[in-house]
Amino acid sequence: MADFLITTFDWVPDAPRGYVRDLRLRWALEEAGLPYSVESTPFKDRSDSHFSHQPFGQVPWLTHGNVSIFESGADLLYIAEKGGKLIPADEKGRSDVIKWLFAGLNSVETAVLPFTIFKFSGDEQQTPGRQALDGFLSARLGHVERYLTNRDWLTDDFSIADIIMSDVLRLSDRFGALADYPSCRQYVERATSRPAFKKALNDQLEHFATADRGKV
Repeated sequence: MADFLITTFDWVPDAPRGYVRDLRLRWALEEAGLPYSVESTPFKDRSDSHFSHQPFGQVPWLTHGNVSIFESGADLLYIAEKGGKLIPADEKGRSDVIKWLFAGLNSVETAVLPFTIFKFSGDEQQTPGRQALDGFLSARLGHVERYLTNRDWLTDDFSIADIIMSDVLRLSDRFGALADYPSCRQYVERATSRPAFKKALNDQLEHFATADRGKV
C-alpha cells in the first residue's frame, strides 16, 4: 500500500495553530498505524494547483496513490476504510459511525464555527443575531451532552466519528463553551489523552514552528 500524503499550509498565524484540520488526518493515520508524510502548500499565495485539489482554497487534502480527497470527513472515512480500523466492518456498526461522523460535521460544527469566529475576532457585541447563534450552539451542545452522559464514545468503540466530534468540541472548549457541559468536557479529555492525538498535535505545532524558524 502506498504511503498517505497530507497537504497542509506551510504557515498559519498563532491563533489557529493546534486547530488546523490536518490534525484530524494526522490523528486518524496515527490511530490506524498507517505510514504518511506531510507536504506544505503556501498560506498566502494559493495557486491553481491548490484549487485543483481543494476547490475552496482550504487545507488539508489527502493524497493516496492517484487518489486526491478534500474535506476532512471524507479523508477520515477513506483512511478508516483503507486501514481497517476506526470503523466497524459490520453494516450496523459502520452505519452508526457514519451517522455520527456527519452529525459532528453538520449538526455540531455548523453551530460551533460562528461562535468561534466571533471569539477569534474579539467581537463580543450581543446583537440579536449573535444571541441567536449562541442559543443555537447551546441547544446543540445540550443534545450532545445528554447523549454522551454515561458513554465513553459515540458508538461502541473509538472511531473516526470521535475524532471529528472531539475536535469540534475541543475548539468550542477553547473559549469556555463547555463549562456547563461536563460530559462533553470529559469526552474531549478522554479523546485528547490518547497518544495518537498527542503526537498529531505536537507534530502540527512543530510543523508551523519550523516555518517560523525559517522566517528568521
